[in-house]
Amino acid sequence: MALTREERERFLAEPHVAALAVNAPDGRAPLTVPIWYQYEPGGGVWILTGRHSRKSRLIGEAGRFSLLVDRVEPTVRYVSVEGPVAATDTGTRERLHEMSARYLPADKVDAYVDVAWREHGEQVIIHMRPEHWFSSDLGRF
Repeated sequence: MALTREERERFLAEPHVAALAVNAPDGRAPLTVPIWYQYEPGGGVWILTGRHSRKSRLIGEAGRFSLLVDRVEPTVRYVSVEGPVAATDTGTRERLHEMSARYLPADKVDAYVDVAWREHGEQVIIHMRPEHWFSSDLGRF
């Protein structure tokens, strides 16, 4: 059964690891990789990635991407959202901290941010405007 707008937005706002998918040219399958993301109901989605990464380059070429988040307990539930890139910004240490705090235990965030900021290279924030939603909760039967 499809989720209501409120249910799907609330589910997407939870800190799931998403599967990001973006078109890949030259007859290759779409690039699909796990990624952290940020979302607040009613707003846009954003990801933080290496400015010169393959996913950043492919998103720039395609102008859009998809995210899929799911869970298997207590019921199988998923939300998939797809849309155009709305903006790109330079990644900042503050945004890296915000994203890390969403996924890591509080006592691990500062150490992770120190290492990631030093070793992951220049970062970019890619904002997506959700345009197409697919969702279901298979426990509603």
